Amino acid sequence: MIAKLTGVVDQIGSEAVIIDVNGVGYLAFCSTRTISRLPPPGSPVRLLIETHVREDHIHLYGFADAAERDWFRQLTTVQGVGARLALAILSAVAPEHLALAIAAQDKVALTRADGVGPRLAARIVNELRDKTAGIAAAVMPAAGMTPDREVGPAEDAVSALVNLGYRRAEAFGAVAAAAQRLGSGAEADALIRAGLQELAR
Repeated sequence: MIAKLTGVVDQIGSEAVIIDVNGVGYLAFCSTRTISRLPPPGSPVRLLIETHVREDHIHLYGFADAAERDWFRQLTTVQGVGARLALAILSAVAPEHLALAIAAQDKVALTRADGVGPRLAARIVNELRDKTAGIAAAVMPAAGMTPDREVGPAEDAVSALVNLGYRRAEAFGAVAAAAQRLGSGAEADALIRAGLQELAR
C-alpha cells in the first residue's frame, strides 16, 4: 500500500495530479482544496495517499494534510459515499467546517457537494455524528454545548444567528467559539454579540 508520495509535480489537472517519483509518474485524485494548494509543475511536493485496490484498478487519492485524509476515511465508511463523492464533499466543505456541519446537523452544507442530495446528506450526518463527536466536542465544551444539542443561552444564540440568515453550522461554530472566550456563564445576548464578531472575521 502506498501511504505517501514525495516527488516533483509533473502535471496538474482539475481532479488529479501526476507526481514524478524517480522517473515514475503516479496519478493521484485530489479534492479541489488539495489541488489549489499544490506548487507549480517542476516543484517538489509531498502528498499523503490513500490506496484503493479493486479487481479492475488501483486508484490513489492524495491529500495535502492529515485532517483531509482522515475525513476522507470517515466519509467513505458511509453507505453510498464512494471515494470520488468523498472528494467532492471535501471540495465543497473544508475539513474544519465539516465537523461543525455534522455536529450542527447542517445537511444543507453537505448538499453543496456535487452528487449529494438531501437524503444522502441526512445519512452522512446521522452515521458520522457519533464517530466525530470527539472532534466537535473539542471546540464546544463551554456553555454546555454538545454535538447533539446546545442548551440554554447557547441554543438561543444559535437560533438568533440562524434567524439573521447565517447557516446553522456557521452559527453553531461562532457560538462555540464565543462560549469558549466568554465562559460558561455567558448570557444569550453576549453570545450573540460575540458570535457576530466571530462571523465578521
